Parts: sequence; structure tokens; C-alpha cells
Amino acid sequence: MKPEVSERLFIEELFKKSMDETNVDCPKITNVERLTGDASTRRYYRVHCSVQSYVVCLDNPSQDEFNSFVETQKFFEKHDIKVPKVIHTDLSKGYLLEEDLGDETLLKALSSVNSKEAELSVFKDIIEELVKIHSIPLEEVSKSHIGKLKFDFEKLINEIDFTVDYFVGRFLGVEDEGLKRSLIEEFYPVCKRLSSQKMVCTHRDFHSRNIMVTDDKFMIIDFQDARLGIPQYDLASLLEDCYYDLNAENRELLKRMYFESLPEEVHGQKSVEEFQSLYRDMLLQRVFKAVGSFAYIYHHRKDHRYLKYIGFAMEKLKLAMLDQPDLKNLKHKLFDIYYDS
Repeated sequence: MKPEVSERLFIEELFKKSMDETNVDCPKITNVERLTGDASTRRYYRVHCSVQSYVVCLDNPSQDEFNSFVETQKFFEKHDIKVPKVIHTDLSKGYLLEEDLGDETLLKALSSVNSKEAELSVFKDIIEELVKIHSIPLEEVSKSHIGKLKFDFEKLINEIDFTVDYFVGRFLGVEDEGLKRSLIEEFYPVCKRLSSQKMVCTHRDFHSRNIMVTDDKFMIIDFQDARLGIPQYDLASLLEDCYYDLNAENRELLKRMYFESLPEEVHGQKSVEEFQSLYRDMLLQRVFKAVGSFAYIYHHRKDHRYLKYIGFAMEKLKLAMLDQPDLKNLKHKLFDIYYDS
């Protein structure tokens, strides 16, 4: 996508400043390309040079020296997590210059996977990287900016409220405030169980669009919202991805592999049965939040790209609730609304 002339000139000016301040001979810029945006409001550009290419991110300008993306990148890099290098920043202009990881997301790479064995092999490598994130010592996480935020009950239920507002209220058109409130309250026991568990460092948005494939390595992006949460938050984000339907047998193998790879002193869960029960709860909260995000993007940006994932996500929720007596009322209320709208 070709940027506006003013955008290009602004980016070229900032790029040349980056080269000056990092003592790099400024390569000749051959092209500036606007990249297709993700679900965020950040804008991305690829700066093509005579020797290599770079990625520029433009976000809201800030006079604050703290930037969650930059600080999390430093923290993850310190702990040997595969993240892109940040080459230079000018936060007062909302500018970050990053390593170019290319265009191949995990989701795109999975389109060429032709067997469940090959799929399992890919996801095993990613599970290993996720275990590394979750194994970062809690005392180090707690001393960082990541440790100041967590998925407590208030945060989890606020995400449920968000989805009820944007999906049930605005997207499906339900106006009955009492009905919407009772639906939120059905999620209370789920969110209480999730918020009462031992926590680890979580990525917060660990799915197939936020994992890049570069030189046969899996690189993690969009980690700026990292916070404390139970391990299943990221695991369910990956294995119950609303963008990709993972083979069911592989999903169970990967859950077992993850459980056996992360020491009990890290996750604090005593048995596979407890782990699976919390995984189910996390699936419900995480996928329902994703539905809210899809509805939010459509409501505010009229971006139709994410609407196609809502039906898949809702059927995933329905399957997770089948034969679960404690979820009977939640399933009835939610799907009575959904199928009748």
C-alpha cells in the first residue's frame, strides 16, 4: 500500500535521524510501503533500502519515557525470548524503528501444512517458546512493569462486560439491560476460579497472527500488553485460536506436552484434571473476549475482515459448554440470545 506523500516524508526524516543517532551510514531509501494493519490502531510501514529493509511503527506521540512495547521487548530479549530488535525510538513522535521480520505469520505458514503430523511439529516448537515465557522467574517478573498488571477478577470480568456491550448489545442488538447483566453474572464463578490461581508472565495475545516465521524461526510480536495471568491464558489463546482450527488430537497432545514441560512449582496445579478444568474456564473467557474484540473492530472501524471469525468462535464456546452441568445456565442464556438474533 502506498503511503501519502506527507507520511513518506515524515518517515524518511525519522529514519535518517535514526541512522544518524545509531551511527549507521544511512542506506539509500528505495521505497516506503504502508503495511496492512492488524486489530490495533498502530500504523506500520516497511522502509526498503539498498541493502536491507526495516519496519517503522507509528503510534500515539508521548512525552512519557516509558513505552510498554519497548520495555517488554527488553525484558523478553533479556530472557532469550525470540522478539524483534528495536533499533531506535522517538517516543515524542510515536516512532519505533524495528527489525523487519517479513510478512509470513504462523497463520499464513499453516496454509501449506498438509498433515496433522506436520502441524504437530510446528506447534511443538511454539509450545517450547511459550514454556520459556512462562518459566521466567516470578520474582523477576514481579520487579518489572509486567508484574504491576495481572488478570485479576476485575480485569477478567471487565473483558466479559466488554463483549456483552459490543457483541451482545451493539452487534446483536440486545437492549434488555437486565438480560445482559445476568449474562455477565453467569461468568462470575469462571472468572473467580481463574483469578485465584498461581500466575506467570503471560504474553496476553498469543495466537497465530502474532507469531512470525522468519528464517525458519518463530518470532513473537505484539507483546506490549504482557501481564501476570494463569498459564492457560496464553495456551488457550494459541490452541483455541479463533483464526485457525487446530486438529483436535494434536490439541490434546500439545496440552499434555505443555503440562509436562512446565514444572508444578511454576504453574501450581496439582493434577492434569485440575489443569484441564482451568483450561476449559480459560477457553470460555478468552474466546468470548475475542468475540467482543471482533465486534468492537467492526463497530468502530467498519472493518469486515474479523466478522468471519465470530461464528467459529461461538460454536467453539458451545462445544466447550456441552455436558458441563455448572455451565448449563450460561450456555442457555448465551445461545438463546445468539441463535435468536
